[in-house]
Amino acid sequence: MTDQTEYTPPRVWKWDRDSGGRFASTNRPIAGPTHDKELPVGKHPFQLYSLATPNGVKVTVMFEELLQKGHQHAEYDAWLIDIGEGDQFSSGFVAVNPNSKIPALMDHSTQPPTRVFESGAILLYLAEKFGAFLPEDPRARPECLSWLFWQMGSAPFLGGGFGHFYAYAPEKLEYPINRYAMEVKRQLHVLDRHLAENDYLAGSDYTIADIANWPWYGQLVLGRLYDAATFLDVESYGNVMRWARQIDDRPAVQRGRMVNRSFGEPEMQLHERHHASDFDTRTQDKIGDQGA
Repeated sequence: MTDQTEYTPPRVWKWDRDSGGRFASTNRPIAGPTHDKELPVGKHPFQLYSLATPNGVKVTVMFEELLQKGHQHAEYDAWLIDIGEGDQFSSGFVAVNPNSKIPALMDHSTQPPTRVFESGAILLYLAEKFGAFLPEDPRARPECLSWLFWQMGSAPFLGGGFGHFYAYAPEKLEYPINRYAMEVKRQLHVLDRHLAENDYLAGSDYTIADIANWPWYGQLVLGRLYDAATFLDVESYGNVMRWARQIDDRPAVQRGRMVNRSFGEPEMQLHERHHASDFDTRTQDKIGDQGA
């Protein structure tokens, strides 16, 4: 291991300086709003406030899949939350999600409107509301939910652990990168072993378990997260690669990963989504017709 200055933790930790790294300006050890600003509300029952990070992509893919499946009442407005500018700390957003993390959803089809935060909770809420992408079979349903909650518990090691220290930390540190790379590769092996015997995570059917896992692990092996595909030798996980490409080919997935995207290739960005027509003709020709 390379020589590094040893850090001695203080007896009581205090927030007396920025932590450094890409998101230092918005990281803080306290909760609550920093400024007053109401959230916009569109014409549809579902109002989504998000950004096209993996957690945000889960929900926009879910909405697009529901619409693709013919659930017209799943129409939604998707509003961009710029986490780099601190939009997640507005009074309006904190009222929807006290944890100040995207995505956050308001369902105005209920009275009073229902708030739902945490991406896994949103997927489960929508699946139950529309009776879609959640198995009814007493064996398949718990399998689906197990992989959904596996993702919710595992992804912080991928994003906040490996992704932070490999891609965003102000300096490269060998120990945390090695520690989290080892864990991410273990997780990929867990998925690879399971997908060797299953088309999708819950078995033969595509479910919210896949919708939750693909934006993280699928996009990782497809080379879209942290520029780390070579470092992690993702091609060695052949079953995960097959699953990732299979889901990536779905038109609803391709639309979903565009919504609330404000970075990357301009042709893949749709800052806000209020109607299917917001996907321009060139994009529709590329990813297929929504059919609704």
